[in-house]
Amino acid sequence: MCRQPHVLVLPFPAQGHIAPIMKLALLIGAHGVKLTFVNTEFIHAKMMASLPEKSEERRLINFVSVPDGLDTEDDRSDLVKLTESVHRTMSGHVRDLITKIEGSNVDERISCVLADTSVGWVHEMAKNFGIEAVAFWTSAGACLAISLRIPLLLDAGVVDNNGTFILDEPISLSKDLPSWTSSDVGSDPDVQKLVFEFCLFVSKYAKFYDLIICNSNYELEPVALRLIPNILPIGPLAIESNSSSFSGSLLPQDETCLQWLETQPPSSVVYVAFGSTGTLSLQQVEELALGLELSSQPFLWVVQSGSLAGFPDGFVERVADRAKFVEWAPQEKVLAHPSVAAFMSHCGWNSTLEGLGVPFLCLPYFADQFYNKKYICDVWKVGLELEEDENGIKTRDEVFSKIKMLLSSDIIKAKALQMKEAGRKSWDEDGDSFNNLKKFIEHIKSL
Repeated sequence: MCRQPHVLVLPFPAQGHIAPIMKLALLIGAHGVKLTFVNTEFIHAKMMASLPEKSEERRLINFVSVPDGLDTEDDRSDLVKLTESVHRTMSGHVRDLITKIEGSNVDERISCVLADTSVGWVHEMAKNFGIEAVAFWTSAGACLAISLRIPLLLDAGVVDNNGTFILDEPISLSKDLPSWTSSDVGSDPDVQKLVFEFCLFVSKYAKFYDLIICNSNYELEPVALRLIPNILPIGPLAIESNSSSFSGSLLPQDETCLQWLETQPPSSVVYVAFGSTGTLSLQQVEELALGLELSSQPFLWVVQSGSLAGFPDGFVERVADRAKFVEWAPQEKVLAHPSVAAFMSHCGWNSTLEGLGVPFLCLPYFADQFYNKKYICDVWKVGLELEEDENGIKTRDEVFSKIKMLLSSDIIKAKALQMKEAGRKSWDEDGDSFNNLKKFIEHIKSL
C-alpha cells in the first residue's frame, strides 16, 4: 500500500493570507492528501473559536500551532512588529516541528511544504530537509513578477535601497501591462520601504521554490503570469471554494446581513468593505457616510466595533431604513447575492477575486491594492476609482457622483459579468485551474 502524501501548510499569520491558502488546502485534502496546517498560537486560538465543530476543515486538516514571539498584549495589526517577530522566532519552532514529524513514523513524513512567500525562510528549510518546497503567492501575478525583478532594478539603478524610484519614471514589465509608479505602493515613504523590503525578501528566497502556486489564472492575467518561471496558476480560489465553508475566517461572520439583502430590490445595494486591516481617517469615514446617504441607495457596510462612533451625528438614524452595519460579513455570499449592485473596496487581491461579477468603486490604501485598482479600472474596466481632492480626501460629492455613474453604466456591468465568466471558465473540466490543481495533486502523490 502506498504511503499517504503529507503536505505541511504554512501561511503568514494574517487574515488575507490564511483564507486563500486554506481554500487551496481544502481542495488538496479532498483528494486524499494528509494536511498539517501550521498557525501561530494567537491565530490558532481565533481560528478554533470560529471554526464550526463539524466542519470540513476539522475533518480534512490537522491544525497545529507555534509561538509567534509576541506577548499576549502586543498589537498584531502592527505589520512591521509582527513580520519581524515571525521571522526572528517562528522559524526555530517550525524547524523543530518538521524535525519531529520527519523523525516519527515513516508514513508520517512530509511530502512537500506549501508555504506563503511571506515566510520564505521555510522554503530554504524544506530544501535542507530534502523536502519539496512549494511557494504560495497571495497577490496578483503582476506583483510577483515585479518582486522577482527587484534585484535587477537595484543593479540597474532604477530604484534605491529604500525602494524609491530614482528617476521617478514608470517601470514597465511589458507594453501590455500597466506600468509601475512610486505611488503604486502609496505615498508614505515608510510604507514604500516596507513594501520594497518585502519584495526583496520574496526575491531572496525564490531560488528555493520548486514551484509557485498563484491565486490567479491566464484568463485574468495572460501577460503577467507568462513572465514568471515555475508558476502554476490555480485560481480564482474564491470561485472554486464552497462559499458555505469557513475557509479561514478569523472573525465570526454576521449572516443576518444575508437576510437583510433578501429584503432589498435586485441590483440596488452598495456593499462597503475594506478588509480586515483597513483603517480610514475619521474625516474620510464621514465623507464616505455622507456620500452614501446622498446616493439614496441601500448599502451594507462592514465596520469594526467602535467605528460607528466616527459617523456624522444622526447618520445611522437617518439611513436606518436602507442601511445595514455588520462587524464581519460572509463576503463571498454577499457578493453573489442578486441585490448587490456595487462593491466599494480597498482592492485587496482576495476581495478583487471575490468581487468578480460586481462593479467596483475603488479606494486602495496600501501596497498591491493600488496596482489591483489598475487591473480593475484600466485593464478589465469593471470599476471606477474614487478620486482624491487637494487635501487627499474622497469627498461626499465624489462618492455620490461615482455611485450614480457606476450604477448607470451597462458597459461596466457587462464587463464585470465577462470577468466573472473568465474566472469561472478556468474551473470547468479541462480549464486551466482545474487541470493545474489536478497536475499539482498528481505531483504531490508522486513524491
